[in-house]
Amino acid sequence: MSTPIQPTPAPGQSPDPQQVQRKKPSGDFAGLLAHQLAGGVRFSGHAIERLESRNIELSESDLASLAAATDRAAAKGSKDSLVLLRDLALIVNVKNRTVLTALAQNDMREKVVTNIDSTVIAETEEDGKTGRTQSEKSGAGGQSAAD
Repeated sequence: MSTPIQPTPAPGQSPDPQQVQRKKPSGDFAGLLAHQLAGGVRFSGHAIERLESRNIELSESDLASLAAATDRAAAKGSKDSLVLLRDLALIVNVKNRTVLTALAQNDMREKVVTNIDSTVIAETEEDGKTGRTQSEKSGAGGQSAAD
């Protein structure tokens, strides 16, 4: 069992015992933390809980595809985007580069996703491509609301 980490107070401040304790990242999520520090996307506490509870693991390739998809959404001026990666749906706050929540394919049936302004289909390295927006995939100059 991991030991909770106590937040470090700012210089000149005493520790606040009322602050919420955070658990140390475990196993695969230690890799997520390292990726966050390297300039990729971050994961909210809620998203980490969802990933853990749904036994979703993201590889370095997945994280790179997610970061590329977030870059594509930012280039289009998106604020909150639904990123489709393999059999996952991730809601990303583009400006903060933060994954807000994650759904596995079996959790997506008959669900409605609200409060997004774009959808990006992130292709993995196995596809030999980088993430493209849905409008870019439509080909032949087709315009969509994302353009």
